Amino acid sequence: MTISIRLTPDEETRLDDLAQRTGRSKSFYVRTALHEYLAELEDAFDADAAIDAFEKGGRRSRPLSQLKAATQH
Repeated sequence: MTISIRLTPDEETRLDDLAQRTGRSKSFYVRTALHEYLAELEDAFDADAAIDAFEKGGRRSRPLSQLKAATQH
């Protein structure tokens, strides 16, 4: 799939410099960055969905500090 994006002049310069210094293509770095960022977004979405499901089940989450305090007594 081909996709087109607009980069700021700074982003373009940085990407060009990195590709030139490493001998890799700019596409390689864009794909790598997208892959990493998508993984983070997917993890965040999955965590939000798990919390929503937990709370919809009638349960409430508590801050970690409360859970630690409860186990220390």
